[in-house]
Amino acid sequence: MVKKLSDAERTDALATLPQWTHEPTRDAITRTFRFDDFVAAFGFMTRVAILAEKADHHPEWSNVYNRVEILLTTHDADGLSARDVALAREIERVV
Repeated sequence: MVKKLSDAERTDALATLPQWTHEPTRDAITRTFRFDDFVAAFGFMTRVAILAEKADHHPEWSNVYNRVEILLTTHDADGLSARDVALAREIERVV
């Protein structure tokens, strides 16, 4: 089973992901990405989908035209885990 991050671990992780925001109700992290157009946004989502599939850890997300909103949390841990932080870091490399 995946372990939920402690408060200190969450604080440390968020310090390394300054554009991500903690969503306390779900104990998740979120970020909104904006692109030039729908094609660029969809291409980004495709790259993230490949990363997520390889990690066997899938985001909750939505797309409206050039905007992609991503929420990461680990349902098995009932909150934020190292898997979410690792995927967020991989997503940052794609942007």
